[in-house]
Amino acid sequence: MEETIFTKAIGNTPKIKVLEFLIEGRELDYSISDIAEGAGIGRTTLFRIWNDIVNLELVKHTRDIGNAKLYKLNTENEFVKKMVDLFDTLVIEPLKGKKIVKNL
Repeated sequence: MEETIFTKAIGNTPKIKVLEFLIEGRELDYSISDIAEGAGIGRTTLFRIWNDIVNLELVKHTRDIGNAKLYKLNTENEFVKKMVDLFDTLVIEPLKGKKIVKNL
């Protein structure tokens, strides 16, 4: 997985990769497997850090589908709000000024 400007700026740890993935898809909820795959880390690695993520209230449980618990980014958490602002500043804002050129 290619390093992004966000991970270059704040680090490329598994927790940061998970946070970046959840910030990118902040409106959606995901299973643990989806989060691991989307963040580009193994499920074992995610399980190792998951308690920290939950205890810091970076995510919140949204619903259950069968045996799968789904989670989404806790956008009410003050730390998460600041990380979203940083992500938007580093990644989204620079894209707003660029023209998209389509080859026909």
